[in-house]
Amino acid sequence: MNIVILDDFQDTIRKLPCATLLDTHTAKVYTNNVKGVGQLAIRLRDAEVVVLTHQRTSITRPLIDKLPKLRLVVQTGPSHDNIDIDACTERGILVVGGTGAPHAIAELTWGLILSSTRRIPQYIAHLKHGAWQQSGMKAQAMPTNFCIGSLLRGKVLGLWSDDLAQQHTSVGHLVAGFGRAFGMRVLVWGNAQARAYAAQNGFEVATSKESILDISDVLTLHPTYSKGQAALLSLADLSRMKPSALLVNTTNAGLIETDALMGALNRGRPGSAAVDVFDTEPPAPGHTLVRLENCLSTPHIGAVEIGTLDSDYAAAFATIEAYARGAPVNEINPLAQALHR
Repeated sequence: MNIVILDDFQDTIRKLPCATLLDTHTAKVYTNNVKGVGQLAIRLRDAEVVVLTHQRTSITRPLIDKLPKLRLVVQTGPSHDNIDIDACTERGILVVGGTGAPHAIAELTWGLILSSTRRIPQYIAHLKHGAWQQSGMKAQAMPTNFCIGSLLRGKVLGLWSDDLAQQHTSVGHLVAGFGRAFGMRVLVWGNAQARAYAAQNGFEVATSKESILDISDVLTLHPTYSKGQAALLSLADLSRMKPSALLVNTTNAGLIETDALMGALNRGRPGSAAVDVFDTEPPAPGHTLVRLENCLSTPHIGAVEIGTLDSDYAAAFATIEAYARGAPVNEINPLAQALHR
């Protein structure tokens, strides 16, 4: 089969151990991203199979209409919000899903928390320019001595998660464990199921969304989110947070209203943020959030880790083999083939 793999920004896939699974197929890997339907249609015009790198490219109805040879869309990662499932089904295009990478995302989340609270990137950047023990974070909106950083031990870790009970796939569950290991007071908010699980397993449960915003020294977001869903946090919500607080979002930029985080950071509530996700990815050069001194931004690398990538693509390539044998697995829209037999 003719396979096209999109958005391998670091040219990693061809060097993964699992790449040998493609030896019997014709496969082309693109290492850059294009957004326009016309450009994508040219790139995918001969593809029978498209392998997506998480949600970096959207498979829309206008694009599908231009791809008569397409038979299979393979998603890596657990979400498929970037694929028009109905349009694929109508055209007889099977969509198969991937798995999550909770450990990689949880570890990045904790790395951002440590880096932000101790001002590690700022100290490193200033040391490279000869400034000793200077972080440069001295805006008037920030509290006194905010530039120095602070200890996590004894602080409140606010954890907003909906899937705590799913221990083996829950980023939130892993982050809660990290918080406990660092001597933090873990305070949970989320849906009713998550709150019930937290209460039964020794976690403190917030009384309301407002209370977790008010109390948290670090608030990290891991709720369930689907494309098109209303944002969970507004500028007014963020303005409830402490001037010394840190907000962390490694889940989805849509959780926070557009521009609300930039407005809140400029006002100093919360005092800082760390984000791995953006409304538009990649963000435009000079994006305000990336440039803010009190925001630590990373380029959506939560699952970009060598072991996770090999696992994700090994699973993706295995689903291609299963499809080729006539026994597809992990089908998101099994009706697609039933309608077009």
